[in-house]
Amino acid sequence: MALEPDQTSVDSITLFVALLCSCIVIGHLLEKNRWFNESITALAIGLCSGIIILLTTEGKRSHILVFNEELFFIYLLPPIIFNAGFQVKKKQFFRNFAMIILFGAVGTLISFVIVSIGTMQLFKKLDIGFLDIGDYLALGAIFSATDSVCTLQVLNQDETPLLYSIVFGEGVVNDATSIVLFNAIQKFDLSHITSRIFIEFIGNFLYFFITSTLLGVGVGLISAYIIKKLYIGRHSTDREVALMILMAYLSYMMAELFNLSSILTVFFCGIVMSHYTWHNVTESSRITTKHAFATLSFISEIFIFLYVGMDALDIEKWKVVSKSPGTSAGVSSILLGLVLVGRAASVFPLSFISNLFKRSESDKFTLKQQVTIWWAGLMRGSVSVALAYNQFTRSGHTQLRGNSIMITSTITVVLFSTVVFGLMTKPLIRLLLPSKHLCGGVSSGSFDSFPSKLMTDLPLIANGDAEVGGNNIPRPTSLRMLLATPTRTVHYYWRKFDDSVMRPMFGGRGFVPHVPGSPTEPLLR
Repeated sequence: MALEPDQTSVDSITLFVALLCSCIVIGHLLEKNRWFNESITALAIGLCSGIIILLTTEGKRSHILVFNEELFFIYLLPPIIFNAGFQVKKKQFFRNFAMIILFGAVGTLISFVIVSIGTMQLFKKLDIGFLDIGDYLALGAIFSATDSVCTLQVLNQDETPLLYSIVFGEGVVNDATSIVLFNAIQKFDLSHITSRIFIEFIGNFLYFFITSTLLGVGVGLISAYIIKKLYIGRHSTDREVALMILMAYLSYMMAELFNLSSILTVFFCGIVMSHYTWHNVTESSRITTKHAFATLSFISEIFIFLYVGMDALDIEKWKVVSKSPGTSAGVSSILLGLVLVGRAASVFPLSFISNLFKRSESDKFTLKQQVTIWWAGLMRGSVSVALAYNQFTRSGHTQLRGNSIMITSTITVVLFSTVVFGLMTKPLIRLLLPSKHLCGGVSSGSFDSFPSKLMTDLPLIANGDAEVGGNNIPRPTSLRMLLATPTRTVHYYWRKFDDSVMRPMFGGRGFVPHVPGSPTEPLLR
């Protein structure tokens, strides 16, 4: 009898792993389908599994694992965000960095305000139960978090590099901003908002952003320095691969320890590691780490979507909500409408402001590009679910009617946005922005403010994107040129600093002797 709980846990994990395998196989079979992707496949399998479990247990339960925010934030999210930073095409990302910050930070704040005020005004007309101002502000943060995981699977950075860099980069900054806002709301007493509390709130927000980024960069540089100086790969590639993986995870946990934005930390740690650390390891370790990070990220994504689909049928919360289905449907509709309005209020005005500072018509955001960015950011996913559980449940359970409505409505919005918007994103992109206009670089109509010849001559920080010497970089000759092409000038001085100071100290492409593998690696017998 003492072993029975352990046996139940083993049964649950076995079934869940089998479902993960089925998601991968079915996703592979549907890979060429223009509508489906692995996230939607995992959601569908999760829903079907939940229905089967619900029927076999006679309506007592619908899932095999209880949702745990710690499992999500500590174990599943880090590999996804780190791999995003490690694999991202840094040339595109940093060329669009100003727009990414504008959409990701300012846009999230706009959406946060609209959702918070909207729910505060509209929910009063519905019989939901007691919600205080902290709950309304939490809803603003929860539904301002676009799902970068969904976006990464819908868009392909090789097919649509410019659009990918904007939407993906914004997604990472957006998630970090939403979580920082959510944590700040829980930290401050918002029942009596004063100018002093507001200033502290803004200062806390900026502190989180800056320190989180610096922490990620610092851990990445330390890992590069250790591996370059010790050159562990001479004796064991296993050790240097293990060190890279553990240092990446260490950056995330250090951010959690210091109550910083762990998403920003691990993302910038991934960028720094791919620029310095990855070039310091042996060739066999480069292949291993690249595929190891991608595999961990892939499994985590499938795990999250499978669980969200299964948890959508949690009988405990639906029993409470079933007494007032109209209220639940109304709340879900209001939240979905506010998501649409909040996204539009951030994308279109900010795109207009951005266009005012661009001289050439070809460099400005077209209406079709703005619609594509707006649509791709409508999906809500695992971050929203995790934050909703954190705010409205205790250990994944709740019996309060208002809290149950908030949880079920969040899951409804996540499912609807992921499935409906996710299914329509690929066809919409092909309709609005055909491939020939997306893959041709800057001259194809682009988001960027440089002519195509300049971009082919200007090396930026990216794996394989730059010549090591940097001698072919045109030198800015005047203050007028600096003001006219600030990005070109910044990158010129960055490359000089990188080649003369950073790479000799921390390694990187061209600054570490090429060794195919570990010469002393023991043969497998």
